[in-house]
Amino acid sequence: MAASSCGAMTEDIGILTGDKLILRGLKLHGFHGVKPEEKKLGQKFLVDVDAWMDLRLAGKSDLLSDTVSYTDIYRIEKEVVEGQSPNLLESVAQLIASTTLTKYSQISAVRVKVGKPHVAVHGPLDYLGVEIIRYRSIDAPNRPLLNIWRVESRK
Repeated sequence: MAASSCGAMTEDIGILTGDKLILRGLKLHGFHGVKPEEKKLGQKFLVDVDAWMDLRLAGKSDLLSDTVSYTDIYRIEKEVVEGQSPNLLESVAQLIASTTLTKYSQISAVRVKVGKPHVAVHGPLDYLGVEIIRYRSIDAPNRPLLNIWRVESRK
């Protein structure tokens, strides 16, 4: 990783302790995998998303327009999982994260977990999967955060 990326990542770690929108336990049917039967029959996928953003204004105003609707993020997850058919869960998670950061400039970081509960592994398990964290400053630098001064002036 380049030095500038490491510095930006260190700064962004603080974001993970702030306000966030939480979507847990989404169960969606998709056609992801490297095996032909996964592409043909599909399977259930479990998806969790955390989206970090400042929720102070929405908390004070009680207006949906001052936040990002959970249903909008849900729609992204649903469209990605039920839409294209990439081979890897890494690609599914990346597409959810990048779409979320691109569509919603208020979101500063996003964590996406994608799991497959039905895998060809001998032994008991809940699911196998991936979890990624993407930061606006690294992964969507051309989409700046909503200007905090503009938001503060609306109070």
